[in-house]
Amino acid sequence: MTENHKKLIKTSLYKNHVKLGAKMINYSGFCMPLQYTSSLIEHMSVRNTAGIFDVSHMGKFILKGKYAMDLIQYLTTNDLSKIKIGQAQYSCLINDNGGIIDDLVIYKISENKFLLIVNAANIEKNKQWIISHIKKNILYDNIEFIDFSQEYSLLAIQGPLSLYYIQKLTNISLHKIPFYHFEIGDFSGIKQVLISCTGYTGSKGVEIYVPNKYVEKIWNDILEIKEYKIIPCGIASRNSLRIEMGYRLYGQDLSEEISPIEAGLSWIVQFEKKEFLAKKKLQIQKKEGKYKKFISFIVEKKGKIPRKNYPLIDENEIIIGNVTSGIFSPVLKKGIGLGYLYNNKKEKKFVYILIRGKKVPITMTKLPFIKKKI
Repeated sequence: MTENHKKLIKTSLYKNHVKLGAKMINYSGFCMPLQYTSSLIEHMSVRNTAGIFDVSHMGKFILKGKYAMDLIQYLTTNDLSKIKIGQAQYSCLINDNGGIIDDLVIYKISENKFLLIVNAANIEKNKQWIISHIKKNILYDNIEFIDFSQEYSLLAIQGPLSLYYIQKLTNISLHKIPFYHFEIGDFSGIKQVLISCTGYTGSKGVEIYVPNKYVEKIWNDILEIKEYKIIPCGIASRNSLRIEMGYRLYGQDLSEEISPIEAGLSWIVQFEKKEFLAKKKLQIQKKEGKYKKFISFIVEKKGKIPRKNYPLIDENEIIIGNVTSGIFSPVLKKGIGLGYLYNNKKEKKFVYILIRGKKVPITMTKLPFIKKKI
């Protein structure tokens, strides 16, 4: 362990990762496994069979109380009233100007209790933002806010065969959990485990929320299933898997300077619900169209891979945008990327990417890059 790693937050599985030979890196202030074997092997395992990720670095909040739902409705853009107990919803926390404070998943545990899963880098920022609004309104005085990010671990088991492989470890019928739903039951002999289907890879799978003291047992039980081979996977393959699906990553594709309208996430902005932060500003932006445009593209030229911050240019080599995420897709065998054009009003017939000083044509495409395997 390097001196720098000593200063990072470690998940409860840190020693397990090191023992398995993982390359450990600083990821949002956490010491996380980048890869165990190779990112390509791990990526294709999730696409073809199954892999397991330790994603315990994610933030985990509980909001409960009579007006908990009202507060969440005000601070986020999606409409929480549309989901029932046992369902989850993708949404974003919004700032006063319409920028994205964070994207998150909200679980409805009961009528007055909600679980919020937020990005690791934004835990403290989100916490302070939510608490500040609890203090602003007397109606919210009785809302209980609990940050148990460091008390609970989170595992993601992903891949087309993942549910079949781990079914014997639980009394819950995993195949019957619909996408963006969850159930609570036994897993690996542990009671009251929350199991959800809200993955970030585009392949079938579940996420398991469990107190830290139980996570090593579950991790080992999954890796030691004799009939099947589930391999541990790191941050690198998780990143390439999410890009193939076009899933945004906060800090790269999303920020407080980018609105959900600009980010191509208009579907999580529900204008029909009553007042929420920056509603009017987002309505004006949506109507007038004066904003950045999120794009997804393929680089057809062999060997050319888009990377973060590479410029996007027009036929006259004028910079008109930038790449926010890019990889070589192990499935498509081509470079793929996400990014923004700076002016949504200007329709550009031809867009190029500047790679090491050379103008390379790109082909705009709809997401996902590959067919979903949910």
